[in-house]
Amino acid sequence: MRIALVTDGIYPYVIGGMQKHSFYLAKYFAQNSIYVDLYHTSLDMEIAEKIDCFSDSEKAYITSIIIPFPKADSFPGHYIREMRLYSSEIYKVLQKRAVDFIYVQGLSGLKFLENRLIAKTPIGVNFHGLEMFQKAADVRSKTERLIFRRPVLRSLKNAEVVFSLGGKLTNLLLDKGIEKKKIIQIPIGIDPSWIRTEEINNSKKRIFVFVGRYERRKGIEELTKVLKQIVAENFEFKFIGAIPEEKQIRNKNVTYYGAISDVSKIKNILKTADVLVCPSYSEGMPTVILEAMASGLAIIASDVGAVSELVNEKNGILIEPGNIVQIKNSMIAFLNKPEEQLIEMKKNSIKTIEKHFLWETIIKRTIFDIKQLV
Repeated sequence: MRIALVTDGIYPYVIGGMQKHSFYLAKYFAQNSIYVDLYHTSLDMEIAEKIDCFSDSEKAYITSIIIPFPKADSFPGHYIREMRLYSSEIYKVLQKRAVDFIYVQGLSGLKFLENRLIAKTPIGVNFHGLEMFQKAADVRSKTERLIFRRPVLRSLKNAEVVFSLGGKLTNLLLDKGIEKKKIIQIPIGIDPSWIRTEEINNSKKRIFVFVGRYERRKGIEELTKVLKQIVAENFEFKFIGAIPEEKQIRNKNVTYYGAISDVSKIKNILKTADVLVCPSYSEGMPTVILEAMASGLAIIASDVGAVSELVNEKNGILIEPGNIVQIKNSMIAFLNKPEEQLIEMKKNSIKTIEKHFLWETIIKRTIFDIKQLV
C-alpha cells in the first residue's frame, strides 16, 4: 500500500505538534512496510529534503517530495491564501503519482479538498485541535478564527473520512454536521523512548513546568498572573519554550530556559519536575502532555479538545480554560498534596501512556482503518 502524507512540515525541520505527528506517522508507516509519499516544506529545504531524521531502513519506504512554501501578502487571511497556493503546488505533483490513500494534515490539502479535485483516491483529513471552532482567548483571536471556519468546514465535508483525536473534538465534528460514519477516532501516539524507566520520586520542592511556544491561546498570561500570587518556599516553576522577555516575570522561583531543540535536555528537565501545567484556551491532543506523562509527571490542564482522554483525577486536574482561580487552586492543591499521593498520580500517568498511547498500538489501528477504505 502507498499513502500520500500531505503536511506543512515535519519535525525536526518544522516545530509544532502537527509536524511531530506527521514525522511519527511517516516513521511508523515505513516501519510497517507502508510506502509513503511525504509532501512537506521547510525554511531549510535542502536539509529537509534529505529526511535524515529517518533511519535508512525507514527511508527505503519514504519518498520525500518537498514543496516551497509561498508567501502571499500581509493582509488578514493571508495564511489561508498561502495554504491554497501551497496545496495547489502539492496537487500538481499529487495528481501524477498513483497512491491508495491521501492523508492530509490541517490545511495542507486546502485547494484540492475545497474543490474536490481528486475524485478516485479516498482522502482523510486531520485538523487536530479544530481551534477555529473552540473558545478564543480574546476578541482578536476570535476574529482571526472566523476566517478559517468556512474553508475548514468545506474541507471536512469533502473528505471521505475525518480523523478525530477524540474527547470533545468528536462531538464538535458532529455538531458541525460531519456524519458519524465518516469520523475515525484515533489519538496521537508517543515513541516508547519517552517512557521513564527510573524510579519515581518527588523533588525536594514541588516543581511545575510549562512547555510550548508563546501563543495567546496557550494561557501564558493567566499562568503568569497566578505565578505572581503564589508565595511558597517549596515551589519552583520552569518554562521551556520561547517566551518573549516582556512576558517574563522576575521571580527567584521561576526559570525561563527558552527554546530547547535537544530532546535529551527536555527529557532531563521533565524528569526533575512533578507537574506539567497546560492552561490553554484550545488544544487538540497536546504532544507535550503525552511526553510529560511518559516522563512521570502529574498534569494540570484545561478540559479542551481531547485532553480528557489523557487527564483525569487519577493523574491530574482538569480546569476550565482561562480560569485563573482554578489554575491557582490546582497548583496549591499539588503543593499541599501528600508525597505518596503525588507519586501514585505520576505512576498513573506512565501506566496510561503504556496502555493506550504508544505508537506501535496507534499505527496498527491507523493502518487497519485506512485499509478498510482502500
